[in-house]
Amino acid sequence: MQWPGTHPGLYQAENAKDSCGFGLIAHIHGQPSHRLVETACTALDRMTHRGAIAVDGKTGDGCGVLMALPVAFFRTVAAEADIWLGENFAVGLVFLSRDPEEAERSRDLLTRQLQNQMLEVAGWRDVPTDESVLGQLAADSLPLIQHVFVNAPPGWSEVDIERRLFVARRMASAENQAAEDGDATFHVATLSNLVTVYKGLVMPANLPEFFPDLKDARLESHICVFHQRFSTNTLPNWKYAQPFRFLAHNGEINTIEGNRSWSEARTPKFQTPLLPDLQKIRPLVNQDGSDSSSLDNMLELFLAGGMDVFRAMRILIPPAWQAEPDMAPDLKAFYEFNSMHVEPWDGPAGI
Repeated sequence: MQWPGTHPGLYQAENAKDSCGFGLIAHIHGQPSHRLVETACTALDRMTHRGAIAVDGKTGDGCGVLMALPVAFFRTVAAEADIWLGENFAVGLVFLSRDPEEAERSRDLLTRQLQNQMLEVAGWRDVPTDESVLGQLAADSLPLIQHVFVNAPPGWSEVDIERRLFVARRMASAENQAAEDGDATFHVATLSNLVTVYKGLVMPANLPEFFPDLKDARLESHICVFHQRFSTNTLPNWKYAQPFRFLAHNGEINTIEGNRSWSEARTPKFQTPLLPDLQKIRPLVNQDGSDSSSLDNMLELFLAGGMDVFRAMRILIPPAWQAEPDMAPDLKAFYEFNSMHVEPWDGPAGI
């Protein structure tokens, strides 16, 4: 197929269209179950046609499941690994280099930044995986995948813990990128006391095969977000598989270059006593990843700064409020006020 105005064989990113698939399933009364996780994985498999498949027939553009933190499951597997978890704990899914020395440096870096936030690394767990279901392209770039268990002091609220985890993760990432011998593989897919994610460059049908945890009857959740990626503005990469830390996205953000530029230009104005080290984790929004990952960066910044998720999302992706004559005056005033501070992340999209 030849796009209008192009020459045969020449790829133009601005003409690419996204066709990711995503969905959400939740128990209306908040009751966790393994059946819900199984259903999410089945639904993800039904969306295989929404993603691309590499020439090896087994490497996808990435898929995954984001779920509420399965507290009982993680306490059980941590105990099996002789890891003690306190009353308040968090779990991270971390991609590391396959080189033992590089991986150890990255673990030490993250541990030190967590300690700076008064958090304690309780231990590391090798995430069980079955590499036989991977295509050759995915296997060639496969990172070492581990869970990091983090204990927080008693009495801290969930929001306090999340904020400290956010700063530690971003500081570790910034230091790694600045280092001459930084690990290009090092990526904290999620680090939270509220949610966790299982994702990678696998076909949807093989996600529970690659991550046996997803088939473990002890793994229960009351809400799951699942995503099958069709990459357009970045090449397939383990870290760009979705869902991200807070969201899953389908579509294209047409204003992404402006959104990224404005986020960088306004960084000195982002100030809050809740994040005293905010200026040390620049750039706040990644400048070369997928548009979805940049949006996730912006969302998590707002949430860490104390904004509630509903307001944050309506600021980032507002409706066409200017042309809505029946909109309530106070709601219209809300959108008008916030339009002076943050530009919309605009484009055909589902979030």
